[in-house]
Amino acid sequence: MAAVQTETTTLTMTPARRPAPTIIQGGMGVAVSGWRLARAVSRDGHLGVVSGTAMDAVISRVLQDGDPGGHYRRALAAFPSRPMAERVLDKYFIEGGKPKGTPYKPIPKLTLDTARAGQELGVVGNFAEVWLAKEGHDGLVGINCLEKVQMANPTALLGAMLGGVDYVLMGAGIPREIPQLLRSLAAGEPGRLSADVAGGSLRRTITADPLDLLGEDLPPLARPDFLAIISVDQLANYLHRDPDIRPDGFVVERPPAGGHSAPPRGKMQLDDAGEPIYGDRDEANLAKISALGLPFWMAGAYATPEKVAEAVAVGAVGVQVGTLFALSDDSGLAPEARTRLLDQLRTGELTVRNDPRASPTGFPFKVATLEGTASQVEVYEARPRLCDLSYLRQPYEREDGEVGYRCAAEPVHMYLKKGGEEADTVGRKCLCNGLMANIGLGQERKDGYAEDTLVTLGQDLAGATELIARHPQGWSALEALHYLQEHLSAQQRLRVSA
Repeated sequence: MAAVQTETTTLTMTPARRPAPTIIQGGMGVAVSGWRLARAVSRDGHLGVVSGTAMDAVISRVLQDGDPGGHYRRALAAFPSRPMAERVLDKYFIEGGKPKGTPYKPIPKLTLDTARAGQELGVVGNFAEVWLAKEGHDGLVGINCLEKVQMANPTALLGAMLGGVDYVLMGAGIPREIPQLLRSLAAGEPGRLSADVAGGSLRRTITADPLDLLGEDLPPLARPDFLAIISVDQLANYLHRDPDIRPDGFVVERPPAGGHSAPPRGKMQLDDAGEPIYGDRDEANLAKISALGLPFWMAGAYATPEKVAEAVAVGAVGVQVGTLFALSDDSGLAPEARTRLLDQLRTGELTVRNDPRASPTGFPFKVATLEGTASQVEVYEARPRLCDLSYLRQPYEREDGEVGYRCAAEPVHMYLKKGGEEADTVGRKCLCNGLMANIGLGQERKDGYAEDTLVTLGQDLAGATELIARHPQGWSALEALHYLQEHLSAQQRLRVSA
C-alpha cells in the first residue's frame, strides 16, 4: 500500500533517546484516555497517552463483560508470561458477559504489600492497555499515573514497560522517586517507592519485583522517558538539580487543567462560587523553566491553535491537551455521557467546577456539571457511602505500629474509627466508582443501585466550543489534532509516511 502523507508535528530530540512531539494527548483516567484514543493520536505522529489508573479494575470488568471484540484477550496472548495471563483469564473472563444487573467481582485491594494476585492483575492490565495502543504502528505511546495512587504505581509501570511504553507522565504530587524506579525496573531489579504513611515513624516502601513476578519469562526492558507534571518553576528546579531524581522533561500544568490540580500556594481562599482562588504565585516562571535546559510542554488552557503557537513561541516543545480528546469520538467516555456533554457544549451550558472538597486526596478536582449525576450534591448524597475500590485510600500508622488504610470518602463512622477527622469527610466524593461509571463499567449492586457518573474536564472550553461549531455531530481525535496545529508554521510541521 502506498504511503499516505499526513501533516504532523515537528519532532525534536530530548536529552534522552526519544523524539518529542508537539502535541501530547492528556492522560485522563479512568480509561477515558484508553488504548483506542492513544492509538489514534500516536498513529498521526503525536504522543498518545493511556491512563495507568485502575487498569486492574478496568481489565477485570471488561473481561467479565465478555471482552467485546476480543481486544484484551488478543493483548494477553502476547503477554510474556503465559501462566500469569491465564490466571487472569481464568479468574475474570466470562464468555458472553455476566448477566445484566450482576455485580462485578471484587479485585484485590491495594496495600503497601498488595496480594500477588492483585500485583499480577495490575501488571497485566497496564501491559494490555499499552500493547493495544502500540499495536500496528511505530508511533510513541505514553502512560499517565498519579503520585497520589502510589500503591498501584510500581506494578502499573512494570506492566507498561513490558508493553513497550515510551513515556511515563506523572503528577498529583512530587514524583521524585520515579526516575530511579524506572531505572531499577529496566535493569530487571526490584523497583521501590517510599510509602506516604500518615503518622508513620518508620520508612516503608512499595515494591514491584520483575524477576519474582515473571521469573524466566521476564524479557529485556527499556527505560521509558519520564515527564514530571508540575505547576511551578520551584518544583522544576528542585527535581532538576539532583541527577538521581531529574526527569527527562516537564509538563507545566496551569490551574484550569482537568482532573486533579495543585492547590493554590499559601492559605486556601475560595471565591463566591466556592472555588479556589489562584494568583500570580501559582503561575510558573517559564523563563526559569526554560533555563534548566530540559524540554517542556504547557498544559491547562492551551487547547486552541493560538495557544499552541504561543507555547512554542515562549520556548515550549508544545502542549498537552485533554478536554478536546476526552470529548472526541475516540475517547473512552461512555457514549451517553459524551452525548450529554456535547449537547450542553452546543448550547453553551456546559460548566466545569473546580471543587476543593470532592477528592479524598485533598487536591482540588474538576467536575463537569451534569444534571442527575454525582456532580450534583443532592444526587451524590443519596448514594450509599461506601469504599470498595479504594485506590485513594491513605495508609496510616495505627497505635500498635501496624499500617491501616482509610479514605475520607468512606463511611464516616469507619473513617473516625481509624483516627480520621470528621471535617476531612465533608464534601468528599467517591472518585473511584464515579470514574469507572464514566466509561460504562460502573458497579451494579445486588440491591439494584448503580453507580453514577462523575466526569472531569478542564475548565477552558474555548477549543471545544470552536470544534463543536465546526463539527456539530462531534469530532475525532484526528480532527482535534489538525485543529490544534492550524497556527503552526510550515517549518514547525513534518511530513511523514503513515
